[in-house]
Amino acid sequence: MSIRYGDTSVRDVPVRLLRLADFVESKPWREVRSVHGMAHYSGKYSSVTTGGHVVYESRLELARLLLADFDPEVQAIFAQPCQLAARVGDRVRRHVPDFLLVMQSGTVRVVNVKPAGRLKDPKIVEALAWPGELFRQHGWEYEVWSGADRVLLENVRFLAAYRRPGVVPEAEVERAWEQAVDGEELGLAERRLAGVRPPEEARPALMALLWCGRLKTDLSRPLSGQSVLRRCA
Repeated sequence: MSIRYGDTSVRDVPVRLLRLADFVESKPWREVRSVHGMAHYSGKYSSVTTGGHVVYESRLELARLLLADFDPEVQAIFAQPCQLAARVGDRVRRHVPDFLLVMQSGTVRVVNVKPAGRLKDPKIVEALAWPGELFRQHGWEYEVWSGADRVLLENVRFLAAYRRPGVVPEAEVERAWEQAVDGEELGLAERRLAGVRPPEEARPALMALLWCGRLKTDLSRPLSGQSVLRRCA
């Protein structure tokens, strides 16, 4: 396994000796560029989990990245963390995973993102299988991700607009938290918190609380005034 670092050096580490510390100060294996006319949609996502930018190379990768950033169990995200090389059968195969997620529990999860339709291709199945076997033998989790519920993703995309500290003044967020009522519908909470102001002026603070997980609601249904809020902290 090869890991690239910010000073342009590359370090080779046997998988059996791999540690999380090996990824400190690492950088994505490939340079990601966005050029007009490209077949792929790539870019850099500003993550609150990492406090910096995380690269992605497709809209599907961006969707998985959004969910990781929203997940309170994820404490670190590395994009294109390394390049694997291994002899598979009579060939030397190489592979760059899409993401490496470090969970609060200490669990490490390696994620590859592929559209569901491509998983019907035996060559793709084979290309994804051997990296998974290597990581599982090392005691790490391995995930091949092909998408999530559309409504959930749309809700998380909407809430992501409120993810950065300071987008909503902290005093407003804390005031909304202090006054939040467990089991209250979102529309009622907005009207009560707004007082004499238009109800939508109270919405950003509630959205910020939903993003950071202090409030929860059923995100498998479209967010609306009927969404029921639950206190979680």
